[in-house]
Amino acid sequence: MILISVYDVITVFNEMKVRKLQANEDEKKKRKKAVLFCLSEDKKHIILEEGQEILTGDVGVTVQDPYLHFVKMLPPDDCRYALYDATYETKETKKEDLVFIFWAPDGAPLKSKMIYASSKDAIKKKFTGIKHEWQVNGLEDIKDRRTLADKLGGSSVVTLEGSPI
Repeated sequence: MILISVYDVITVFNEMKVRKLQANEDEKKKRKKAVLFCLSEDKKHIILEEGQEILTGDVGVTVQDPYLHFVKMLPPDDCRYALYDATYETKETKKEDLVFIFWAPDGAPLKSKMIYASSKDAIKKKFTGIKHEWQVNGLEDIKDRRTLADKLGGSSVVTLEGSPI
């Protein structure tokens, strides 16, 4: 049975989900744009992967394109769960939505794929209110931001992260 590290996973999710209208500039900079979750070494806990996050304050400073930076954070040979805070525009309005991503690349070991797949529902249940879920099996599926745009709003999506698509 896989346990979820309550502080790391649920706290990070809640911090990303709640957009404080009264947040000062410093709080806004510390807000997470993307995070990766992995299994602990003993494979019994889902934890926040150390150092694998993008803060909104990094965007435009150390991270020029948050989506491409996020894609590069994904390991080519192992599975991960991720939360990505997508900002996009439809013909009607600008939107922000959290996307839950299950990364299971073709090159990952079969045992890892099985463990991650069997524990996916446990982590998803903790993420109440997630509208978008995306299972990705390789870079070809995720490298083009249009694929995510299609998942979020179909053909009416015209931009993602401020970059025309």
